[in-house]
Amino acid sequence: MANVENYLLTPADVRALAEGLGVRPTKTLGQNFVHDAGTVRKIVREAGVQAGDYVLEVGPGLGSLTLALLEAGAYVSAVEIDERLAAALPQTVGARAPEKAPNLAVTCRDALTVSGVDDLAVPQVLREAGESATPRFLVANLPYNVAVPVLLTLLEVLPSLERVLVMVQSEVAERLAAQPGSRTYGVPSVKAAWYGTALMGSKISRSVFWPVPNVDSSLVALTRHPNSEREALSARATREDVFAVIDAAFAQRRKTLRAALGTWAGSPARAEDILRAAGIDPSLRGEKLALEDFVAIAEAARNA
Repeated sequence: MANVENYLLTPADVRALAEGLGVRPTKTLGQNFVHDAGTVRKIVREAGVQAGDYVLEVGPGLGSLTLALLEAGAYVSAVEIDERLAAALPQTVGARAPEKAPNLAVTCRDALTVSGVDDLAVPQVLREAGESATPRFLVANLPYNVAVPVLLTLLEVLPSLERVLVMVQSEVAERLAAQPGSRTYGVPSVKAAWYGTALMGSKISRSVFWPVPNVDSSLVALTRHPNSEREALSARATREDVFAVIDAAFAQRRKTLRAALGTWAGSPARAEDILRAAGIDPSLRGEKLALEDFVAIAEAARNA
């Protein structure tokens, strides 16, 4: 096993790997590579990852967080959109921690196209053991430009995910963890609440990235609701129906629900009837409603 000093990537390692691959970080792919060992170990600790846990990582890049997850004893299935990075990651792990190489599998694809567990490559150790390929953790430094869509997509198509810890732009983290009535509460807040409880984690210094981003970063954790709670919500209204109400309510945040839901319902008058049937004041705005309220609206519309 590589010694502690050589196990994780240093700033010099990150630059050398990128140069060797001809990789120039791009804003299009949201590439900002973490190069600080203390930061990636902090992420692993806050995620609660233990030896033997099966983790999905999105956007592993050059492998800084991947190596920290493997160091903790996790099995990692990584999804990387950049072909060069996807091909190089197993080589990097093989060179720095060869005994960990069988614990990693890499899929080269856009995470937004993942439709289920069959789209994920399974680490060799789990394949040989005949273990079911169902990752329980999502731990990632998500590309800032697609962080929310990627998170919501994976929560929907991978019901085995029980615990999420992702690093995103601080404003996005605040939105995901926001509560009704707050300034940052909106579509990401309510849609995330459909799947679980989101909480803000540590702030991450800009200095641990290369290149240095022009925005602040934070960790946000999400713990998925128990099966019984998810099933109870779905029995009342489908996710698609609830999300349609959420989108309509926040499309024009300053309007009352009666007005904002007018197009969705067919008319403001019908929207008011549905809202009253759901026990919701039509003069309220979407930012005042909790997930339960949006479910009630979708349920009332279905029963109208």
